[in-house]
Amino acid sequence: QVQLVESGGGLVQPGGCLRLSCDATETIFSINAMSWYRQAPRKARELVATITGIGTTNYADSVKGRFTISRGNTKDLVNLQMNSLKPEDTAVYYCNVLVPVSPRSYWGQGTQVTVSS
Repeated sequence: QVQLVESGGGLVQPGGCLRLSCDATETIFSINAMSWYRQAPRKARELVATITGIGTTNYADSVKGRFTISRGNTKDLVNLQMNSLKPEDTAVYYCNVLVPVSPRSYWGQGTQVTVSS
């Protein structure tokens, strides 16, 4: 069973930056899309950014111009570069991969991002 593992979270001051990475324990041969979601305390999980199999990207309005999603190198599946971080970006960030066959969707365990002075 493929597992996704996120890394790169941590504590950063407002205005700072972090780079999240998502790696898979096994090779995933066919990917429809890769996304980053986040969930803040007492809030629903929300979509942050998506990159499709052909490289099209989409972002939540709240992160446009500050976050960049990209495909990883041979080790990482997908990365999320987060700049100009704000306290409201504080959340657990999850990696998600959509595939055309069962189980259709993989999730990571999440990595905590805290933006605070």
